[in-house]
Amino acid sequence: MMFITLLFGGFYVGWNIGANDAANCMGTPVGSGLLSYRRTAFIVTLFAVIGALLHGDAVIETVGRGIVAEELPYIAVLVILISAGLFVSLATFLHLPVSTSQAIVGAVSGVGFAVGATVNVDLSQVGRIGQGWIVSPVLTAIIAFALYHLFAIPMRRIKGFTQWERVLRVLVLMSAAYMAFAMGANNVGNAIGPIVNVGGDPDQLALLGAAALAVGILSGGRRVTKTIGSGITPLDPLGAFTAQLAAAFAIHAFSLIGIPVSTSQAVVGAIAGVGLVKGMRAINRRQIFQIMIGWVATPITTGLLAFGLYRLLSLFFYTLR
Repeated sequence: MMFITLLFGGFYVGWNIGANDAANCMGTPVGSGLLSYRRTAFIVTLFAVIGALLHGDAVIETVGRGIVAEELPYIAVLVILISAGLFVSLATFLHLPVSTSQAIVGAVSGVGFAVGATVNVDLSQVGRIGQGWIVSPVLTAIIAFALYHLFAIPMRRIKGFTQWERVLRVLVLMSAAYMAFAMGANNVGNAIGPIVNVGGDPDQLALLGAAALAVGILSGGRRVTKTIGSGITPLDPLGAFTAQLAAAFAIHAFSLIGIPVSTSQAVVGAIAGVGLVKGMRAINRRQIFQIMIGWVATPITTGLLAFGLYRLLSLFFYTLR
């Protein structure tokens, strides 16, 4: 019965990931006005599921057994899922594109410290993940800046507005699909990785996580899309394409080496890189600052919440100790 409860908890976190992180895939093409929300949502859902099933295993292993190698009590895993899920739900309601990766890593670490002597939190692994969080937005900004200049030259040679728009529409569609694939690969582990820690089958749980992502994208992804799509810097179609491609490449690379990075950070970094092409004045620095505050607050908040909730429950249930 407790394991079934964990499955519901994992599905809830997966739904939150889909609802919050879908904006990272849909924000740029929808915000640029190049693709409709409905069409983009369908494509993003399909490729997020494919990415989760094909390349989600490395991050699943990191979240499930990399931060805390020892098997946790069932109630500890439930606390992880509840803490991260509730925090991301609140952020989605407030239209804030927070990092689900940071929410889960913070919660896993918090519970690991709360359980105490029976488990060890691998601080070197946490540090490795933290380095990925720092490198990711810087890397995507550099890549997006370079790609924009690279593609701008041949694009200028395309004659006629109709032909220009048709080419860009296809490119943005492809980059959104790749971004969704990378998002699914990197984020499915955040939903079901904690359940793998207590003996769940990774392949079967990946199906559950993929389904949860799909439901979240289709039911709640619209709320945060506006912030990512146009709130940081106005995007032209070429900017939308290069931002998506840069972010997708970086996230996919981190997925393959098992580091759960923030898709929000990657996309915001890429959009900022595109904005730098037009100069610093084109970037809404206040919006970036507000989002950065959320990045810092997310792992700290979920870590403290998970730590406190587990310790509180241990006062009532002696077997948790």
